[in-house]
Formats: sequence, structure tokens, C-alpha cells
Amino acid sequence: MQTIRDVVARHKAGEAIGITSVCSAHPLVIEATLRHADRRATPIVLIEATSNQVNQDGGYTGMVPSEFRDFVHGIAERAGFAADRIVLGGDHLGPNAWTRLPAAEAMAKAEVMVADYVGAGFRKIHLDCSMSCADDPVPLPERTIADRAATLCAAAERAHDGSPDDAPVYVIGTEVPVPGGAAEDLHELALTTPEDALATVALHRRLFADKGLAAAWERVIATVVQPGVEFDHEKVLDYRPDKAVALSRAIEGDERIVYEAHSTDYQTAPALAALVRDHFAILKVGPGVTFALREALWALDAIEAELIDAAERANLRAVTLGRMQAEPANWQRYYHAAGDDLERQLQYSLSDRIRYYWPDAEIVAAQERLFANLRATPPSLPLVSQYLPIAYAAVRDGRATLDPIDLIVAHVGATLDAYHGACHPHD
Repeated sequence: MQTIRDVVARHKAGEAIGITSVCSAHPLVIEATLRHADRRATPIVLIEATSNQVNQDGGYTGMVPSEFRDFVHGIAERAGFAADRIVLGGDHLGPNAWTRLPAAEAMAKAEVMVADYVGAGFRKIHLDCSMSCADDPVPLPERTIADRAATLCAAAERAHDGSPDDAPVYVIGTEVPVPGGAAEDLHELALTTPEDALATVALHRRLFADKGLAAAWERVIATVVQPGVEFDHEKVLDYRPDKAVALSRAIEGDERIVYEAHSTDYQTAPALAALVRDHFAILKVGPGVTFALREALWALDAIEAELIDAAERANLRAVTLGRMQAEPANWQRYYHAAGDDLERQLQYSLSDRIRYYWPDAEIVAAQERLFANLRATPPSLPLVSQYLPIAYAAVRDGRATLDPIDLIVAHVGATLDAYHGACHPHD
């Protein structure tokens, strides 16, 4: 995928330029991402699906890779966004969805998944075999992780039958934060040491060569490390450049590889810019944008309560909380409060486990009714200012209408603005 390789090459040549990776399967988040890219004239948009969201078994979205591709391209078509500006990526591709199985079985399924991603046109592939399967030791030895990553790379290479310029690019690395944020109360994180970061790269390079993947190694663009950023339910650990000086400098000796930073959600705009400057040039964001989506939906729910008779309201917030309580599987491992405290966690935790519930049929119906109500009775500017001040500014500037989707897109766009500013500091 030459477009991404070109951005990485520019960064390695000294430009403080980066790439934002939006990891979400929510149609409104994807639409907001594409419309934001049009507004900011961003040349390419990177949208990634994770292995538990999308796989050959459907994942929690119910989509296989080709269906997710068509889903994203359908949103792009409706938004008037050119599909050739979209790069699709696969995040945490490995045995993560099947760790209950013995390693051989889990890896066999992971090979099918990676091949399906590449066959469907995904061109940025994060090879993540850091998790232990049913018959594995805990923790998994570094060499086993790297060897399995090389095995999956071989499956990806076999699945690609296009031109060399369109061949997949790869991300490696074993210090991968927990998807969706930490479940425990955080205080401080240990950064990846420079020695460990370089050793990971060297080990993968050697094992790729052993499996005849030297050509694929030339397309490894990044390695995942821990720069000291994370979030839990209520706190954010901010990037501290002074603590990451040695780690940042360590990758400067590699002519092609940058760092990929996960869990950058909720970092401040200056922190994001510092991450890119310090060679954490690929910034992943997922819960941060769906958290903004939930903020906007709750604000619209509050506006509805001001405008619509009680008998006609969609009551999206109440419907969503009811469905979460009725189907707790997606949050009960992470939230351990009770009563009012639990209700607050369900709604406001920075890990945003609520994102798993938006496809629920009852919630979708309530959202559609909410939108219909607010289209039939549009909110006044003062109401928008009260509950969605960022979107109010967009309406006043002529960048948004009072349509509920426009208001949501404007609100989510403020989160994306911080990432754009970090990755394109001269725009």
C-alpha cells in the first residue's frame, strides 16, 4: 500500500507527519470520519476493524471482512467520498477471538481470517499474536509471538494476488495495550525499553527471513510499543515526552519503521502532536470517537425531552441502559460497581463498552425514532447551544445543519480535529 508507505517515508525523512487510524464499526463514526477528511482535505483515511469486530465467523458486528469493506464503501458512496481515498486496516489480527482453543486450532482460524482480510482489500495488517491460547504458557514467550506473526504474514502474502504497489503493509509488536482501555485502576505505566523495542524488531526480521518473507519485511512500517499512554474508567495517563526520550530516539536508526501508538484516546491535542513528533507516527483511536458519539446521542436525548411530548419520545438513553442491563456479557468483565455507580459506569466509562450495543435492534429503533422526532420538530439554536455547543458553533459557521446526523458529525469531528492537527501540523 504505497500511500501509507509514502507517509511513513516522509516521516522518516524528518517531517513531523503522521497517520490517524480510526478503529470503529459504527456507521455514524465512519461517516463523521469521511466528512471530516473532506472538510480538512485529508488525502487518505485509514479505517480499521479489529479481529473481534470482524472475522470469518462474523465477530460482534456480524460482518466478515468483505462485508465490512462493502459497509464502509457504502457509507462513502452516500457521503460522496471517493473510495480510493480509503485505506482499510485489520487491527489485532491473530488468535485473539479463539484463545479458548488450543494454539494450533486458534492459529489455523487466524490464518483464514488474515487471508480473508487481505482478499477483501484490507491493506494495513497488524499481526498480533501476543495472547496465550488454551494450551499455551502465560505469558507467551517472545519468540513464539514473533514466529506466529511470521506465520500469519505468510498467509497474508499468499492471499494477495494484486500488483506489488498494492501489497499489504504490516505492523508488528508485542507490547499491545488491552483493546478498549484498561479494566483496572491505573496509576503509572512502564514504558517499553529501547532495548526491548529494537530486540522485537530484530527478532521479527530474523523469523520473517527464516520463512522466506524478506520481501514482506520490506513492507513492515511500524512496531507497537508502550509510550506511557492509557486510560481506565475515569482517568487518562497522558503522554510524557521527557520519559520517552530514549524510546523515541531508538527507532531513528531504522530507515523504514516508525512506532504505532495504541490507546491514544483522550490524549490532549499537544500530547498527540508530541507523540507524532517523537516517532509514534501512527495514532490509534477507537473508544475516543465512540465516546464522543455517545455524548452527542445523550445530548439529543436531552433535547428531545425538552421538545417532544412524553408519550412520543424515543427515550434512547433509557432504552440503551435497559438493553445493557438485560444483556451484560459485553461489560460485566470490566465494570464491577453496583447501583447508581454501575449506571454511571455503563454510560460514562472512558472504556466505552456501550459501543458494543449500538447495533442492538431495540436501540437502533429508538435512535431512528429520536432522529425522526428531531427532524419533525427541529431544535432551536439556543437548545443546540445548551447541549451541543461544538455542533452549535458548526451550525453558526455554516458547516452543519440542525439535522441530528449533522449535529453528531460536528461533535465527533472535534475529536478528529485534534488527531488531524497532530498528524498534519502545517495544515
